[in-house]
Amino acid sequence: MQIRYYKEYSRYLDRDMEFKAFGHTGRPILIFPCRSGRFFDWENFGMCDAAAPWVESGRLQIFCADSIDRESWGGAGPERPRIEMQERYYNYVAAELVPRILEINREQGGEHAGKILTGGADLGAGHAVNFYLRRPDLFNGTIALSGVYAAREFFGGYMDDLVYRNSPCDYMRNFPAEHPYRELYAGADKFVLCCGQGAWEDGSLAAVRELQEVLEKQDIRPWVDIWGTDVSHDWPWWRKQWQYFLEQILGRP
Repeated sequence: MQIRYYKEYSRYLDRDMEFKAFGHTGRPILIFPCRSGRFFDWENFGMCDAAAPWVESGRLQIFCADSIDRESWGGAGPERPRIEMQERYYNYVAAELVPRILEINREQGGEHAGKILTGGADLGAGHAVNFYLRRPDLFNGTIALSGVYAAREFFGGYMDDLVYRNSPCDYMRNFPAEHPYRELYAGADKFVLCCGQGAWEDGSLAAVRELQEVLEKQDIRPWVDIWGTDVSHDWPWWRKQWQYFLEQILGRP
């Protein structure tokens, strides 16, 4: 498997940001790390190896982003500076990282503009869904495992314009009936919301059910896949779910 490491300056975050790319070509997917995690976690916990059949055959290219969660969602201190940092991270991903993903993806001749998937587990799933719903012009679907989709989990009762903008359960309640993004949602490959019912999954299960209800009232129908009571909020199960949904989207390796 071809693996490449990048460290590039972000003008939005005013720092170097690291990411890794796995594979030489194929459908790009942008992975966000778990809560306060790092860009190397997806690899270290065996998720890239689990996807090796699709990566090595040139059907999938994985891009693992870094996070700034310790300064935003998981940080301490006043709410406004933390959510401003999250919005800067949003701008970094949308305006800087995505163009680099497409540039790297095209190096082997692939043309996947507008076909980037997002993915992640835990808070990474929350990021994946937020980016997909906010920018379906850039992203074409998501694989979200055991996520959290409401900002109150991290900001309590505090709400302002930026918290609202990064809280799918809130902003999708008021999604305009004639918004052009509706057509893009309808044309997405897969919008996966998956969660187990076992250990440490109570919060994620409630979050999935809440977002499902919000979206279905807007006539947006994600693929909600609830696994069994033996399925816990942990990497061994996420690896199994990840392989299952890759096969559903990309076919058998």
